[in-house]
Amino acid sequence: MFQTKTNKTIRALSLGLALTLTSVFVTSCSTYKPTDEAFHDVLNRPYTLDAGDRLRVTVFDQTDLSNTYAVDKAGFLALPLIGSVNARGRTTKQLEAAIAANLRKGFLRDPDVSVEVDRYRPFFIMGEVGTSGQYTYVPGMTVQNAIAIAGGFSARAEQGNMDITRQVNGQVMTGRVPTSDPILPGDTIYVRERLF
Repeated sequence: MFQTKTNKTIRALSLGLALTLTSVFVTSCSTYKPTDEAFHDVLNRPYTLDAGDRLRVTVFDQTDLSNTYAVDKAGFLALPLIGSVNARGRTTKQLEAAIAANLRKGFLRDPDVSVEVDRYRPFFIMGEVGTSGQYTYVPGMTVQNAIAIAGGFSARAEQGNMDITRQVNGQVMTGRVPTSDPILPGDTIYVRERLF
């Protein structure tokens, strides 16, 4: 009789534990919602500039204007003669055209301008990795490359998929992606702790 009561108690506790774990799992899954199409579409569009990018600007036959410039926190590039030019949200080709248009306003008759990214803005990684922090972005990087740079997974890491937060069309979006997904400059990767 005592053993029957003990078995019932153990079953009740096991059922309670199972229900609690299921509740935790469902709750953690319910906070995740599918990403907007724009989250992945941005990977197929030309790269747009933002704060932290360093650009090599060449104005042909104008060595005093040709140099490497950083996009400041406000998204502007400070250039000699013409002052600040908005770079945020523009491609390198659009920025070339804007710089040339400003140089035509009383400085050069027909400026030939080239803009290349010298160094991309960094990406960030947090959560269950060896060393969270800010790292230099290299074109073609995937989530897996980023995790390797950050010292690999911790012992508690969820290794199946990660969350990436990125700015798309002026809006902050978060998406859950596999390790094979590409990342972009400025992305923040979060490696979650696994439940079990």
